[in-house]
Amino acid sequence: MIHLEDLCIERDGRSVLRGLQARIPRTGLTALIGPNGAGKSTLLHAMAGLLPPAQGRVMVGDTDIAAARPQHRAHLAALLTQSPMIVPRLTVSDLVGFGRWPHHRGRPDPHDRDLVQAALTEFDLQELAGRSIDSLSGGQRQRAYVAMAYAQATPWMLLDEPLSALDPRYARDIMDRLWSLSRPGPDARGVVIVLHDLGMAARYADWVLSLRDGLLVSSGPRAEVMTSRDLSDLFDTSLAVEECRGHPVVVAV
Repeated sequence: MIHLEDLCIERDGRSVLRGLQARIPRTGLTALIGPNGAGKSTLLHAMAGLLPPAQGRVMVGDTDIAAARPQHRAHLAALLTQSPMIVPRLTVSDLVGFGRWPHHRGRPDPHDRDLVQAALTEFDLQELAGRSIDSLSGGQRQRAYVAMAYAQATPWMLLDEPLSALDPRYARDIMDRLWSLSRPGPDARGVVIVLHDLGMAARYADWVLSLRDGLLVSSGPRAEVMTSRDLSDLFDTSLAVEECRGHPVVVAV
């Protein structure tokens, strides 16, 4: 479980997150939602231990993540940032292999290579393994980056807007895979994902944290947090949560 304990983050002398108190379940898919500038990406980076709190702390299991050594942090949580750099001529297999770096430090062994192959298989990238990353479509490329985070083999995957600029087919493919990976079981990953697509959050999230202006507005099971009234208040526009073919959808009204 991840605990946010009175978490306050400052950047460039400005308060970005203030007094966050919440818990995130160890398994399942957790969505971070809120308007632009709410602090979602900042929170994700704080969960990875990359932003030392001005006050409070983030506990990942029994570890104060900001106080942990970098290598230990990299064994607890894999962070995928927005718009990761594309390196020309780097193959998909090489990119996914970077996820193993915190473990082998430049000396991969058969176990590392097996995990890279498992990640390629998990995200259906076997046939693309030898292709350069800059030759792929946007959806294929994003799938490769998520596979890199998966190959890191951490209990937690922290993903910052991995659906950005993807068409519905690729966005749904990635969400289907992440949802399956997060199901309870011995190999389950805790997935925390920043989402602007409220429809995807309504369909796939088990747990939701909503933020606005650096404050935590609500935290809890998706059905409790993503209501028509609460979403309308959060985004300052009229939204409704309806049902279509057995799935919740969010529509502007």
